[in-house]
Amino acid sequence: MTTIGWVRHGNTDWNAVRRTQGQTDIPLNLTGRAQARALAERFKNESWDVVYTSDLSRARETAEIIAKALDVPLYADERLREMGFGRMEGTTEEDRIRMWGEEWRTLDLGLESDESMVRRGTEIVKEICLRHPGQRILIVSHGALITAMLSALVPDRGEREHLHNTSVTLIRKRDEEWVCDLFNCRRHLDAINL
Repeated sequence: MTTIGWVRHGNTDWNAVRRTQGQTDIPLNLTGRAQARALAERFKNESWDVVYTSDLSRARETAEIIAKALDVPLYADERLREMGFGRMEGTTEEDRIRMWGEEWRTLDLGLESDESMVRRGTEIVKEICLRHPGQRILIVSHGALITAMLSALVPDRGEREHLHNTSVTLIRKRDEEWVCDLFNCRRHLDAINL
């Protein structure tokens, strides 16, 4: 049975101030690295075969810390990148209101569609499953992409919820359907008071 562990990358300085990152390549901060180490420590008590990651540095560094601790192969793929947020990238809510007004959400700011994210995400997930049938695979990616993919793969899972940095969501393939066994878990952070 194929299992995918979806992991959101660790914290960045832009996460801390709620600045939209999108595909802008922002590195982990010290907190993000500590989160990734705590997650790697958690995964040492579990069995994983391979790690895939977005090529953006915040996800890639999170994945590198995990893969090194587990001594498993690591592969990067740009299809696992965050949603492209167009002109919103680099802005906070206050910036957007100042630049475009209270109704900024109604404007065309060049955001990538959910359909585009799901298309590229589905493509790489299918390839990963073909390469690693019956294995346990970690995918380190980004909040919007993971949320969109979970809605596509496990549509009856329920409402969308904000994914925490380094949270873990486990899905497994049962026959031709995906089942969610764990959602947005961050118990590994309890040990480091984050």
